Amino acid sequence: MPDMIESIFLGIIQGLTEFLPISSTGHLVLFGKLFGLREAGLLFDTLLHFGTLLAVVIAFWPEVKYVITHPFSRLTRLLIAGTIPTAVIGLVFKDYFEEISRTGQTIGFEFVATGLILWAVETLPKGQRSFEQISYLDSLLIGTLQGAAILPAISRSGLTIAGALMRGINRADAARFSFLLSLPAILGATALSAKDLLDDKLESVSLLPMLAGTGFAALFGYFAIRWMVRVISSGTMKGFALYVWVLGAAILLTQWLGHW
Repeated sequence: MPDMIESIFLGIIQGLTEFLPISSTGHLVLFGKLFGLREAGLLFDTLLHFGTLLAVVIAFWPEVKYVITHPFSRLTRLLIAGTIPTAVIGLVFKDYFEEISRTGQTIGFEFVATGLILWAVETLPKGQRSFEQISYLDSLLIGTLQGAAILPAISRSGLTIAGALMRGINRADAARFSFLLSLPAILGATALSAKDLLDDKLESVSLLPMLAGTGFAALFGYFAIRWMVRVISSGTMKGFALYVWVLGAAILLTQWLGHW
């Protein structure tokens, strides 16, 4: 299991990159390759997901409370509609994409693809549709893109925000809907990990480092959400596109030189 420093580092990376449009899985694979990080273990992976789940719940507590207290509301139905294609893609292709993630052979191309998506969407006219005008078709399409982000270095937040912007939703509400839609997706991933954990032997663990990693994932996830909402509302994602392009190109060069 990871020690304290490694747990905190992984928690920070998970919290930041889960919500910035630069791919959390891609970064965890990359840092694992660069620094030879040990396998975190199923329990720690579950707790990291739980940390990012907490970040969304805290950041959007009014909306989360509304969904809990109004389970048949239109917002709840929109989130369910968006979660269906995500769940189908995730369940059908889970084993295949886990193998891709394990080897990390494709993440260079995927980082480059994420950058292309982010840059392209910034060239579109600004949408004017409000949160209340999001349709079930919008939700299904955005949820399908969220499912496509099962590829390790394709950013979930980047793809869903881009999808909302392509549907003409205004920037602030595109970010808001993207992060709300992540809630059932992260909850589902956490539940699946917990189920696998129950089927497995519980590894010998040191609880304190894992709790520290979980706390840092929640803390940095919360600040990443708040910052991203401001960036999307009044800024541009082109800086993130440049970052993942440089990262992807460096990985592809490393692979070409035979050092991956």
